[in-house]
Amino acid sequence: MTPEQSGSRFTPKGWHTVTPRIVVHEARHLVAFVKQVSGATGDYRPDVPAVLRVGDSIVMVSDAGTRPPSPAFLYVYVENADETYRRAVDAGARPLEEPRDLPYGDRRGMMVEDRWGNTWQIATHLGQFVTDDE
Repeated sequence: MTPEQSGSRFTPKGWHTVTPRIVVHEARHLVAFVKQVSGATGDYRPDVPAVLRVGDSIVMVSDAGTRPPSPAFLYVYVENADETYRRAVDAGARPLEEPRDLPYGDRRGMMVEDRWGNTWQIATHLGQFVTDDE
């Protein structure tokens, strides 16, 4: 496999250099939550981290035990921030702010404290995203 096929010489094919990993109690339920809210693919595996594909990204989810719980703060782009936000709240996430248009081109809502202490910012990009590189 060439670096162009995998993204680099040192990552599995289709993976990015940085891969979030969330460690929680009851990982099976977090996997189900992420799949329900985001349409992620992948399955819970008790002996190794679950590998969930969310859009073009990968998130690993593991049961706490050897490692203590380690929640995450994730910014997730979706096709429709309002619909995904509603699905997350309906699935039990506690809302922090309603989706709204932001000056940097995203429509974003934030819910905090899914049952496992993770914070998810749900966004749909609507326009120009300004970075220091531009």
